[in-house]
Amino acid sequence: MTTAESLAPVRPLQRGRLQWAITDTLVLTKRSLRHIPRIPDQLIFATVNPIIFVLLFRYVFGGAIGTPGMTYPDFLMAGIFVQTVAFGAVNSGVGLAEDMSRGLVNRFRSLPMAPSAVLTGRILADVVRNSIIIVTGVLIGLVVGFRPTAGVGGWVAAIALLLLVSLTFSWVSSTIGLMVRNAEGAQSANYIWLLPLTFASSAFVPTESMPAGLRAFADYQPITVIVDAVRGFLLDEPLGWRGWGAFAWCVALVAICAPIAVRKFQRRAMS
Repeated sequence: MTTAESLAPVRPLQRGRLQWAITDTLVLTKRSLRHIPRIPDQLIFATVNPIIFVLLFRYVFGGAIGTPGMTYPDFLMAGIFVQTVAFGAVNSGVGLAEDMSRGLVNRFRSLPMAPSAVLTGRILADVVRNSIIIVTGVLIGLVVGFRPTAGVGGWVAAIALLLLVSLTFSWVSSTIGLMVRNAEGAQSANYIWLLPLTFASSAFVPTESMPAGLRAFADYQPITVIVDAVRGFLLDEPLGWRGWGAFAWCVALVAICAPIAVRKFQRRAMS
């Protein structure tokens, strides 16, 4: 018997495949969430990050940025929310790369555990962590003048979209994390694409103020479409195509990255 075969998990016969995967995913989700009180620094720094950006853009840059039809805090906060969940999703790739480099995944594979649970468990834990940070972002936004006019339906739609974005970018981050060899590489590789997309978008400034060439890109890239959709939900404004466009971007990114991440994970775990 080869080493790879000896490490392959054996599915208990009394459980169906779907139930097996769901149960194992929940177990690993709880494992990741238990790290929050043990290592509170991660949650603290992740919570401080949106506060710093809100204060910076509201009081340093806000006076120089024109936002016709609304106050700058109302314009800004949707971008802060999306940036927060997108940056928070980087933890999925970093944590996965760290687990792989430490050989922790090989220990999981020696157990009768669904292989997909290692990925989905960490990603779901990061979605839960991001939901906590979103609440902090809403509170600091209200302090600096954010006045959303959405009803219950608008809030539900905005939060649901933000959680979907967290899930989506966690898959993207995990895919990248499996392409590098350590946590430092995963963090650098994720921010290389995430920072330009975030700042070349409507998150902090209207795209109308950008040069024509940059605006042509910014108007249709995923961060802009998602930010505009969240902003529309929270301010009860017409969305146009942005609502379904944000959903389409998320579905497309998951459809591309999830299979790649699963294949990369299986290859590295078996090597």
